[in-house]
Amino acid sequence: MLQPKYHAHMDEMVDILIVGGGLVGSSLAIALDGAGLRVALAEAAAPKAANSIQSGQPSYDERNLALARASVNGLTALGVWEKVAAKATPIRRLHVSRRGEFGAARLDAAAHGLDAFGATLPARELGNGLLARLDACRTLMRLAPASLRTLDFAVDAISATLATPAGEQRLRARLVVGADGTNSFVRGTSGIQTDNVDYAQTAFVATVTPQRAIDGCAYERFTATGPVAVLPLGERRAGVVLTVPTADAARVGALDDAGFIALLHERFGYRLGRLSRPGKRVSYPLARVMAQRLVAPRTVVVGNAAQTLHPIAAQGFNLGLRDALTLAEMLIEHMRFDGDPGDVDLLARYAARRREDREGTAAMSNGLARWTANEALPLKLARSLGLVALDRIAPLQDMFVRRGMGFRGEVPRLALGDLG
Repeated sequence: MLQPKYHAHMDEMVDILIVGGGLVGSSLAIALDGAGLRVALAEAAAPKAANSIQSGQPSYDERNLALARASVNGLTALGVWEKVAAKATPIRRLHVSRRGEFGAARLDAAAHGLDAFGATLPARELGNGLLARLDACRTLMRLAPASLRTLDFAVDAISATLATPAGEQRLRARLVVGADGTNSFVRGTSGIQTDNVDYAQTAFVATVTPQRAIDGCAYERFTATGPVAVLPLGERRAGVVLTVPTADAARVGALDDAGFIALLHERFGYRLGRLSRPGKRVSYPLARVMAQRLVAPRTVVVGNAAQTLHPIAAQGFNLGLRDALTLAEMLIEHMRFDGDPGDVDLLARYAARRREDREGTAAMSNGLARWTANEALPLKLARSLGLVALDRIAPLQDMFVRRGMGFRGEVPRLALGDLG
């Protein structure tokens, strides 16, 4: 097991305490490394070596991430992409359709002067790449396993009590960042309320082997009982996200492999020929959890702690990474003038800067989740016409592509890549 680089001494003072070492928290820690800030990263799970099969970190799981181009740019700038690129599969084409309705939108990256819209990558591979990159951080204090127990708020700092195998440790931080997931302890303790929507849907995640080569195409297929996504992976495999009504989840979960494949074909069709060899299936209920605000005194929430979205447009991690890159950019700029990382004006500016991207992306995923499942006749016609328009109207396609690649609102500099 990797040892934490430093042990925190009693009441040691840091500039920033990041709570949560998942995909977004780790990305933020890497982005802040070497910027002259004292940063501590508290991870509830013990870190594992990069070549380990299982990490204890819950966000390094069975899911396959569809990474927007802005995310690939950001991970490249952080020195993470070089560690995972060999395991990634470029998304060169998109195919969007609705079962039982006319019209489909087909988008090709080459037609937009791009080599790819983004890439797919198993979450576990990205997690391992982040762990390897964290090991190279020069100034980061890593506390793992360390679970946050209490936060005590004062005017100039927040005192955090952490439970570790070595006993209780305390840190004082001028800014606490909650990157601790949907059920964020930081968010709850700092009094940030949430708006919650239960979609009454459950997502089943698996991999399959399609008979025909998927050839870099990502499919989004809408149906009355929820969307199906099929994503290109390496080794001729495809990642599948099958959404079903939660009332039907127990039945679907009990299906054998042949039954699961039959359901996939019923919902997705045979455009990739026969699907076979389903891998391990994992399911999770779908809900939207939106923090009513992103900041509180000396506190900011990012990633799933700030917003947990329906996976329909695969925007969750992409949006969370843009949170992390924006926050890092603003903190580094602010600290060039010896600023206070918990400054109330700085945090207000961060929240304002994230508003357009966050609200627009959340509204898109929520709208798609509701709009695409509705069977009302006028909506059926509107949907089909919308897909035809997206397929044929270049300016509409350009806007859709740009937003889908993560270029919405004020984009963090590290995410701009060659657009910078």
